[in-house]
Amino acid sequence: MQTQMINFSIPKPLLSALDEQAKSEVKTRSEAMRDAIRLYIRQRQNLDDIFAYGKKQAKKLKLKPSDIEKLIDEYRQGK
Repeated sequence: MQTQMINFSIPKPLLSALDEQAKSEVKTRSEAMRDAIRLYIRQRQNLDDIFAYGKKQAKKLKLKPSDIEKLIDEYRQGK
């Protein structure tokens, strides 16, 4: 796998936390960053899939945003 070096700024406390976590997992800083980026991408893709499914269902059921808000409110009130 080809790699490319990148540079970016990160607050010192966050970098310290990253280094501590990497050390506890016996990983390099770079390995920990790659893992964090993979996790972020996977979570965003999962959220995108969930929202796409919700939009598809809303379209199928011909729901408007106001209908969805009403259904959420009713659910929260136990109706």
